[in-house]
Amino acid sequence: MPPHDVFRDELAEAARGMQDDDSPREAMERAVQIATKIIPGCRAAGICVVHRGERIDTHAASDDLVRRIDALQHELSEGPCLDALRQDHTVVSGDLATDVRWPNWGPQVVRELGLSSTVSYRLYSTDKDLGALSLYGAEVSAFTADDIADGLALAAHVAVALAAAQEVEHLENALRGRTVIGQATGVLMERFDLAPDRAFSVLSRLSQQKNVKLRDLAEQIVTTRTLPTA
Repeated sequence: MPPHDVFRDELAEAARGMQDDDSPREAMERAVQIATKIIPGCRAAGICVVHRGERIDTHAASDDLVRRIDALQHELSEGPCLDALRQDHTVVSGDLATDVRWPNWGPQVVRELGLSSTVSYRLYSTDKDLGALSLYGAEVSAFTADDIADGLALAAHVAVALAAAQEVEHLENALRGRTVIGQATGVLMERFDLAPDRAFSVLSRLSQQKNVKLRDLAEQIVTTRTLPTA
């Protein structure tokens, strides 16, 4: 079987596995491990996720090398993950020691971590940026044109799986919030002999007075079975 046919089969199987994962964290952890196994030359891989368009966190890493790489990018405000998120959809470098785009980050990664090549892909679904998948190689020019194209295909599957998993997590969080608010309302109904609408009004008023989110207040009431003090 030709190499690219093998890759397509492996990628399809990996994508199905990511869709079966239970959480965004599991989907991302699976993705970085897949990258190191099916992309030739990939020594390490990681995924950065964007929060509200500002904060960038490392959410998955094939090993601790990637966490150090991303920490350096944040400290120095330069690097391929940041460029993929802010400027270009795909960022490639075959020699980090001499790449003029990252005069501080690149040589430090080569010197301290022994990685010389990288390719980073922006993860997005429709018009929503999610983060970046970054691959790192130990050798100079570790990634061929075919490797980069294959990595782009993997990134597309990762983005879809990540977007779907995040949507499920958001829905589950919303449902959990509704459940705990209902439970807290029940506590107030029982404690003060209130009708449901009156109990919810009391809960809402307390939330405003104390400047505490309704869900957080509800969790406190349900956990302690008492009303918060001033």
